[in-house]
Amino acid sequence: MIIETTKISGVYIYTPIVHEDDRGFFMESYRQDEFAKAGITDMFVQDNHSHSTARNTIRGLNFQWSPPMAKIMRVTQGKAFLVAVDIRKGSPTLGKWISIEASAENKKQLFAPAGFARGFQTLSDNCEVQYKCTAIHNGEGEGTILWNDSALGITWPLQGTPILSERNKSALTLEEWLKSPESNTFIYEAH
Repeated sequence: MIIETTKISGVYIYTPIVHEDDRGFFMESYRQDEFAKAGITDMFVQDNHSHSTARNTIRGLNFQWSPPMAKIMRVTQGKAFLVAVDIRKGSPTLGKWISIEASAENKKQLFAPAGFARGFQTLSDNCEVQYKCTAIHNGEGEGTILWNDSALGITWPLQGTPILSERNKSALTLEEWLKSPESNTFIYEAH
């Protein structure tokens, strides 16, 4: 695996080494020992799989505070714009975001620790995104940051009107999240 650091500490881009031949390909999509060498020692306990039928579908920016959840995101069909936003109080990169274009072809993955809101926009029809998560899903302990919050300034590569869930349309702004008592779960600690 090629593990790249990003401009936000703790967020990594992974590109697996792919072995291809006339039958197809083989790759290691996750290896605990390689992640540990990069400093990621989180234990992953749940895998999720999302299918979107149409281009310009936006899912997120979602996060879980109880229990806090880190995620690795990858695209296994189609192409998507993956995003991770720092929502940790006191962080020098609070409100900053990292994005990558990931696809079934390039096999790139995006890791963001707990304290980040994550989401994606589909760049193709019939797009599938899979997540490896460090906590079991808890609907009572999750939240959503508004995908187009002007305080974040995410440059989504939209081509037309986005397709959104009602939950994503009525999400909190970053400012509203930071005023909530739950936001105290994510306090930045310098290492």
